Amino acid sequence: MKESPLVFDSDGVPLVGMLHDASGHPELGILFMVAGGPQYRIGGHRQLVQWSRQFAAAGIPVFRFDFKGMGDSYGDYAGFEDTGSDIRSAIDCLFREVPSLKRVALWGECNACSASLFYAHRDTRVVGVAMLNPWVRTEAGEARAIVKHYYLNRLMEPSFWRKVLTLQFDVLGSLRSALGLVRKARAVSDEAGQASGSLPDRMLHGLRRFDGGLMMVMSGRDLVPKEFDDLVASSPAWQAELAKHSVVRHDLPMADHTFSCAEWRDQVGDWGVEWLASLRQPAQKNASCES
Repeated sequence: MKESPLVFDSDGVPLVGMLHDASGHPELGILFMVAGGPQYRIGGHRQLVQWSRQFAAAGIPVFRFDFKGMGDSYGDYAGFEDTGSDIRSAIDCLFREVPSLKRVALWGECNACSASLFYAHRDTRVVGVAMLNPWVRTEAGEARAIVKHYYLNRLMEPSFWRKVLTLQFDVLGSLRSALGLVRKARAVSDEAGQASGSLPDRMLHGLRRFDGGLMMVMSGRDLVPKEFDDLVASSPAWQAELAKHSVVRHDLPMADHTFSCAEWRDQVGDWGVEWLASLRQPAQKNASCES
């Protein structure tokens, strides 16, 4: 398999990417993105490299790249909410390099999932979005997740009670912290009534306008996907929208946020190959790009 470094332009700024070509004349490609944090186009634990090679071997070309101001790309990073022009330019580059392509899927983890939903409905070439531990962070949502999935679970752990009984645990300090989080968590219902400016509302707006397939991979040892699940459980709008889509969901109960061991990485890769194979069927979509 051929791997080629590429430099392409986005709004006059040079961006850097790596193309993993596939043999034959593929019609579906995939774009790998890291939208924030200390990572860049190799991904945490080099996973984007490993997955790229696995998918290319399965006949699906992959393009992984750095947004402006990230990794080796020039410019200033504007945040995951303002990556649309970079994504479009990367897709254009992928289609130039692999002329047989007609469709593309987006692959993101954490806030790259948010970036994907902001963009996908704006480009008719996009037929699928893979979301690994999707980011829907709000202050109140985070507080509710911590109270529900951390503090309540701690009460069930023998080690917690051993610390309490041996006076190794700051009961008053922890109680103050928990009560503060409870107050924030109660604000969730208030957030739901606000104007559609919150991150979850904007993601839902994008999902409503996207008619492609979704794959979700959720780690069991991570608050980020738990916050997403709590949001969906409390939101009829999210439930209704997800029900309209073709959604493939996989759960890894013991995995952490970045799928840091080879077993978890390989499992996610296998699921990805299977999901991408389903997207390789001809879709009723125009291969052009909306304005």
